[in-house]
Amino acid sequence: MSTPRRRRLIITIAAGAALLLAAGVVVGVASTPHPTATAPVDTMGASAGWRKDVVAPTSRHVIPAAVLTSTSGVTDAQALVDGGTTVLTRAPNAAVPTVTLDFGKVVSGYPEITFAGASSDRPGLRLAFSETKEYLTDGSDFSRKATGEAVDPGTDQIAVPSGASTWKDADGCASAGKVCASGLHAFRYLRIGLDALASDAPLTRASGSISITSVALDFTPYLGTPASYKGSFESSDAQLNAYWYDASYTNELITDTFHATDTDPRGAATPGLEGKLVLTDGAKRDRDPYVGDISVSGRTDYLTHDVGEAAENVLADVADHQRADGYIPPASILGYGLPLFDYPMYWVTSSWDYEAYTGDVAYARKYWGALTRVLDDWYPSVTDANGLLSRGMNGTSTYGDYAFVSRTGEVTYYNALYVEALHDASRTATALGHPTESAAWSERAEAVRKAINVHLWDAGAGAYLDSATGTAHAQDGIGTAIVAGVASEARASSSLAHLSATTANPWGNAFYDDDSTVSDGTKRVYAFTSYPEIEARFLTGHADSAIDEIKRLYGSMLASDPGTTFWEGVGDGGVPYEKGYTSMAHGWSTGVLPALTNDLLGAAPTGVGFSTWTIAPHPGSVSWARGTLPTPHGDLALTWKRANSGGGFSLSVTSPQGTTGVVSIPVSGAHPVVTLDGLTVYDGSKGVSHNASRSGDRVSIPSIAAGSHTVTVAG
Repeated sequence: MSTPRRRRLIITIAAGAALLLAAGVVVGVASTPHPTATAPVDTMGASAGWRKDVVAPTSRHVIPAAVLTSTSGVTDAQALVDGGTTVLTRAPNAAVPTVTLDFGKVVSGYPEITFAGASSDRPGLRLAFSETKEYLTDGSDFSRKATGEAVDPGTDQIAVPSGASTWKDADGCASAGKVCASGLHAFRYLRIGLDALASDAPLTRASGSISITSVALDFTPYLGTPASYKGSFESSDAQLNAYWYDASYTNELITDTFHATDTDPRGAATPGLEGKLVLTDGAKRDRDPYVGDISVSGRTDYLTHDVGEAAENVLADVADHQRADGYIPPASILGYGLPLFDYPMYWVTSSWDYEAYTGDVAYARKYWGALTRVLDDWYPSVTDANGLLSRGMNGTSTYGDYAFVSRTGEVTYYNALYVEALHDASRTATALGHPTESAAWSERAEAVRKAINVHLWDAGAGAYLDSATGTAHAQDGIGTAIVAGVASEARASSSLAHLSATTANPWGNAFYDDDSTVSDGTKRVYAFTSYPEIEARFLTGHADSAIDEIKRLYGSMLASDPGTTFWEGVGDGGVPYEKGYTSMAHGWSTGVLPALTNDLLGAAPTGVGFSTWTIAPHPGSVSWARGTLPTPHGDLALTWKRANSGGGFSLSVTSPQGTTGVVSIPVSGAHPVVTLDGLTVYDGSKGVSHNASRSGDRVSIPSIAAGSHTVTVAG
């Protein structure tokens, strides 16, 4: 994933600047005085408008927002919101009295209930949790029982004592497998019923009276208040702004401390992560950190709260469990034994992202050996005579991928991701002073790129095939091929047009253009694989189609229950693709946030720790945008605005000391005039200062020095 995922498309700008520097050409703006001083850009101040879009709770003590329903046998249910005492009463064999609470959005942590008292016969409560109303029943939408937890019956049980008491959810049973609970939950809706399992007798019973004075949640994920934000985004489009901060909240929910009692019970518990802050996959499930998911959730974290340790802990842990043959496991699940063909490549790309955003060179040095083994030992063992990765070789026929799609042989997605991984590894090698490996990986990436275009291009459809053995075309392969620099400009445009014509749904773009490989391929939508397609549209000059895809996908999710958070997958008709099992707050679905910052706003790192960066806005229909990116050197802040007519555009940037960058600004018309801090650098036909140059609809200015600068376009 270059930097970020799609930087192969614009890295040539920075490369050109590097060549000029190598040739001894002075291109830094610091050497030339300018008549116009630029004020520093500030988008993080207390008056910043983005603060109204922050949706996280204001404290870790979270109370219900509303009573959704209550039944006969419940007195003063509203007291659970407003304060007071709610009483549940049930006679033997009577209907179960229930009250259903709405916390307003998905929350995560340990539920707590305070009791004023209860009848002396230890009446029971059963608690059911759900992220959506549709899948809330007398049981939870998901429980650990579904993935192997024997003590979890689908609800949490409480035997309420007669005196005043407080119960806090914890994983385990009161006694010998009776009156059991799960501990941590992620949910929006909580149903409380006066009931008991027959198997829990005699510890509790299904009748009596219970007085409740409060229901709350101890919120355990990262608490993303306005004060905790290190980065920001704001634009003229209120919908896009909301998506950015809702994506941030989704990611906050999956940023939590790893505990064996909270994670997937299928062998995911591991001492290497216990008690450490991590990026899990989903708030509800699996609650296991997957390295492929971090290719998205890591960027979302770096651009918002910049808690880099959450990603680093996971990347280091899976690398520490690398197999002798070089394969890196995707997660701790199954005792680090789950075989996925694509996820070791995500370890490579996610490691580069971590290094680029945080500047942690010590991590890169420590895991240099792991990097060389996965790229020079394991992936060559599954490379065929065409120079392409081929799933099925070397015992990989049973390996899965992010969606466990049954595809074998040469697959565009795997090979395009391989190109991306090789380029990112080459950058790491350069940063660490390993020119031989850097050159070798770059050469291999180019060879794979050429092979993809020879063996996996479908001239008839004008798009990349999913695999060499089928006729389908897949979103994951096409999007990744474009952002990795595999596709030419013509093939990129043609492939994106094919996806628009064959995969568009009101709830987003499907991940296949037919149903021959996956039965619902033309209806199922993953935000995970939509992210590279959206990036590809921005970066190939199709910003309006990128924004349209964003609004169909993310708008559909926000318009549906539970709102606020983004789902693991979307099914036919815009519903959760795996019904109640679907994670409705999934980190891999937050790609809209880095897409808006890196692609629409246009700022991203190109060197370790933002030592170099690029700014290349892709406005589309957006008339202005501003934002801040946290870097190890200080904030990189920018704001831009386009004129309503005439091709005018202005951009102001403040960059920290110790960094340099490239500005690539959109232009239109035959003779645009571009100025830098009041000095003309492109006169309408040619660059006249600072090595400014035009390519298509952009004028690039290399090696912008640290400080505050303004770039304008006229005509």
